[in-house]
Amino acid sequence: MTSSENRNKLLIVWLILSSFGIMFAVLSWMQEAKLIPSTEEMGIWKGVLALLTGFVLYGTIAHNITGGPGDK
Repeated sequence: MTSSENRNKLLIVWLILSSFGIMFAVLSWMQEAKLIPSTEEMGIWKGVLALLTGFVLYGTIAHNITGGPGDK
């Protein structure tokens, strides 16, 4: 595996984790604003929803950034 391939794989992992964190923060804000149910009501589903929406965020924005993994 070349250095470039390693860099791309690490970048993908970093961007997916970042997307998850961003969406988790957005969902937390939505809970504070009472737009979605509280943590006690949602339980683990907040994390699952953050993961799913994080993948959507990654696929629509992060994957296509200049110098990112989708840049040719």
